Order: sequence, then C-alpha cells, then structure tokens
Amino acid sequence: MPEHPSRLPPLYALRAFEAAARHGSFTRAAQELSLTQSAVSRHVRTLEETFGCRLFERAGRQLALTEPGKLLLPGLSEGFEALARACGNLAVAEGTLRLKAPTTLSLRWLLARLARFRQLSPQLDIQLTSVWMASDRVDFVHEPFDCAVLLGDGRFPVDWEVVPLFEEWLVPVCSPAAAREGAWDLARLQGKNCCIPPSTAATGAAGCRPWA
Repeated sequence: MPEHPSRLPPLYALRAFEAAARHGSFTRAAQELSLTQSAVSRHVRTLEETFGCRLFERAGRQLALTEPGKLLLPGLSEGFEALARACGNLAVAEGTLRLKAPTTLSLRWLLARLARFRQLSPQLDIQLTSVWMASDRVDFVHEPFDCAVLLGDGRFPVDWEVVPLFEEWLVPVCSPAAAREGAWDLARLQGKNCCIPPSTAATGAAGCRPWA
C-alpha cells in the first residue's frame, strides 16, 4: 500500500484555503463554509505557517494566488470533489435513481414521461439533473449518476447498457425571402452555412454546423 504522510495540515485549514481560492474572496468563502471572515483568514494563516510560505497576495479587493497557492489548489479541489462523491454515494438511499438529461429534452419530452413512470412505480425516487450540455456526455465514474439520456451515434463504451429511445431528425428551414429565391435542393444546401442566432452562438450550441 502507498505510504501516507504521518501528519497532514488541518482539514479545516485546507477547506478554508480551497474555498477562498475558488471564490477569490475570504468573504464569499466564509459564506459558503458558514464561518466568519476572520475565521477563514485565521485558517489560511495556519496553513501558511504550516507550509512556511504565503498562499495569497492582495490585489485590490481581490485575492490572488501565489505560485505555491497555484500548486496547491488543483490537488485540493480534486480531493474535496472525491470526498463529496464518496459521501454522496453512501448517502443515496436504496430505491433512488439518479438521472442526467439535457435541459431541452427534459422540458419537451422527459418530464411528462417521468410523471407517468412515478405513478406506476411510486416506490422509486427519481432524482433528475437537467443540464445544458454543449456535447452530450456523462462520466459515471466521476459524476453521481446511475443513468443518462444522451444524443449519440450508438458508439458508447462496451460496459454500458444502452437502450435506443428514438432517432433525431434535422430539418432545414429558411426565411420567406430565401424561399422566394427558388428551390433548395441538396446541392444548394451544401453550399450554404446554417445561421446561428447570437444567443446560440455565444453558448456554442451543438448541432449548428454547415450543412453536409
């Protein structure tokens, strides 16, 4: 087994540093941890004394990480995320199904069907997480989900159990002015790019691409 350091810094000090570094603020870290600002500052000072170096520098009203602080933060963030996942896995009660699905699909299709499913299986608690996904994906190792609804081409990991729901159909549309220009056959469509509304372009929506 790998050896672990015999003495680690206090967990509360590491937690205070990670929250302050993530927020760039002792005040917001204190709000998250239900502590006072002075308590967060004290905990960070304890950590700095333990390591013998400064972890933050003041940049106006904002906190800036020093080089040692930048080295420390990624490992701590990953560690606390792993702790949260481990505790979350134990906290999930039997009979709970944790489901991830895209927001639009949830609103337009999934919610109504889940309501009917709950009527048929009232003993099962379904926890739906509806998220915006620029590309549909799920990581069952690092994300707290039992199943997911994804858009894909059928090429999923071999250890997944996959059930096709329906095919997606993409239909080109155009403005009345473009329609008056004449028929839009395949060759003409291939020579044009689809128009992406500004709000969609800013979020990098999947599916908006040149016709091909």
